[in-house]
This record gives sequence, C-alpha cells and structure tokens, in this order.
Amino acid sequence: MSYILPLVLGFSIAFLAVILPGLINMTAAKISLQESKNEAISFAAGAATIVFFQTFIAVMFARFISNHDEIVATLQEIGIFIFTGLSVYFFWIAKKPKKLKADRIVKGKSNRFFFGMLLSMLNLLPIPFYVFASMGLAAAGYFSFDKIPVYSFVIGVVLGSFSVFYLYIVAFKKIEKKTEFLMQNINIVIGSVTTFMAVVTLIKLLYG
Repeated sequence: MSYILPLVLGFSIAFLAVILPGLINMTAAKISLQESKNEAISFAAGAATIVFFQTFIAVMFARFISNHDEIVATLQEIGIFIFTGLSVYFFWIAKKPKKLKADRIVKGKSNRFFFGMLLSMLNLLPIPFYVFASMGLAAAGYFSFDKIPVYSFVIGVVLGSFSVFYLYIVAFKKIEKKTEFLMQNINIVIGSVTTFMAVVTLIKLLYG
C-alpha cells in the first residue's frame, strides 16, 4: 500500500491538472491530425519524459524543505495563498473557454520526441505546483518522502500526464467539440481539489 496510494494520487492530480486544453495537449492533437498517431505519441513521450524530471526535482525540493522547520511554516503560508488563488481562478475566472491554436507551432517534421521534450521544458509551472502538492499531501498524511512513495508518486504523475496527452491524440475531434463543457466542469473539480489542499495546509499550519 505504501506505493499504491502515492501512485494513484500522482496519477489523479496530474490527470486533473493537465486535462484542460493546453499547449502540449493541443500540439499533440495537431501532430496526430496533420502527420500521424505514431508521431504524436512520440511527441507525448518526449513531453512525459521531462515531466518525470520536473516532478522528481519538485518532490526532492519539497523533501528538502520539509526537513527544515524554519522555512516550512513560511512556505505553508505561501501554499495557502497559492491554492486559494487557484481555487478562485478555477471557480470564477476560468469560466470562458479559450481555444488554443497549435497550428503555428507544428512546423516541419523534426524528431517529435525531442520536440516534445523542448516544449515540456519551456513549461516550468509543474515544478512549483508539485512542490506544494506533495507538501500538502504529506501534511495531510497521504504521502511521505520515503524512496518508494516518492518514485510511485512521480511515476503516477507521468502516467497521468501521458494519459491525457494520449486522450487528446486519439479523441481530439470529440474533445474539441466539447471543450466548453469540459472546461466548465473540470474547473469545478480542480477548484475543489485546490480548495481542499488550501484547507488541509491551513489546518496543518494552525494545529500541526
């Protein structure tokens, strides 16, 4: 069980965080439509590879922080504001869907694996996101920074991210038609998750 729960949590958090139409998702879909499914999968694999390293770095940084009590409280306070801000964003601001265009990005037929790595490296948001996510889960008692849970969580994040990429690759037509419905409903789910994280972090800060 020490590896199953972190795996499931990592998968679930990543799936919800990546499911909204974004640059990597839309690019993978466009490559699938304009070139081939195999090229798109290669692109998604490259992006997921970078996600692995980004998540691992984030969790290692979170473990380092958790071992230094003098900065944990400060970061927990920052985390409360971040998760609260994200909750407000997903509940109120992100109600109008924005269609992302990947046409200008899909150029040439260079190695799609490395192209996926490049685009994923340009996205630095996963690092701070998974720092606070892992710290929040650890504060709630659902995660520990031991070796097995860490690798399980990281693998779960990679699998969750790749699953979304693959979903866009194979079902882009249907997803495109239901983008507004998807975004309006998934925002509620993500907003609920970030609200939960903010509450758990606040409780931990007050009574921990």
